Amino acid sequence: MSLPPNVHVSRHPCLLAKLSRLRSKDTEAREVKSLVHDIAFIVGCEAFASALSVVDGPKDKTPIGYEYTTTSTHPQEISLVPILRSGLAMIDAVQTLLPAPVPVHHLGLYREPTTLQPVEYYNNLPNHTVTGQPGAHPSSLAVVLDPVIATGGTCVAAIQTLKEWGVKRIVVLSVIAASEGVKHAAAEWPEAVEIWVAGVDSALTPNGMLKPGLGDIGDRIFLTIGK
Repeated sequence: MSLPPNVHVSRHPCLLAKLSRLRSKDTEAREVKSLVHDIAFIVGCEAFASALSVVDGPKDKTPIGYEYTTTSTHPQEISLVPILRSGLAMIDAVQTLLPAPVPVHHLGLYREPTTLQPVEYYNNLPNHTVTGQPGAHPSSLAVVLDPVIATGGTCVAAIQTLKEWGVKRIVVLSVIAASEGVKHAAAEWPEAVEIWVAGVDSALTPNGMLKPGLGDIGDRIFLTIGK
C-alpha cells in the first residue's frame, strides 16, 4: 500500500496486538476506552520523537546535591485539539506524554449521513481565528486527536480550521484510517502536516465506514450504539 511521505503507520508489535483486540465486536466499552488510550500513548510516543526536539534549560540540583542541566522540549507552544466526541478518549494519554500541561481546544465536527461531508458544530479555539483578533494566540504545534480517519473529510476540515487560526505545524494522531481518506488528509497542507496512525485499512463501505475497521468508535466508547 503506497502512502504519502507525511503518513506514518506504526509497526509496534504491542500496538498492533491492541488494535486487533479493539477491532473485535466482543470487546466491551470499558476495554475499548482503555485500548484507545493505550494506542494513543504508543502512537504519540512515536510522533513526538519526530515532532519535538530537546533543549537545555537552567541548572538544577539532585536531592543529594549534584548539579545537572535541566531538559525541556521544543516547541513549547503546543495545543491538543480533540475532534468531538471520540477524540476525547485520546486526551489523557497524550497529556501524560508531554512534560508540561498544554491547552486543550475542542472541535466539534460530524459527518452528514447523506453527503458524508463534515459539518462543524463547535469550535473553542481562542477567538476562532487569529486574523484581526489581537487576543488570539495560535500554537506553534497543534496536535489533532481523531481516532478514525474514514473519508478524510473531517480531518481536512480540522486542518483547514487550524491553518486559518494560524498554527505553524500540525500533527494528527489517529488509531486507524482508510487508505484513501488518509491520503486525502495528507494532501491538505502537506508541508506542515504529519499524520501518525496505528493501522490503515484499504476499503470503505458505501456509507463511509472502514472495512474491516472497528465500527463507530464513539458509539462503542460512550455506549450509544443503536441510537
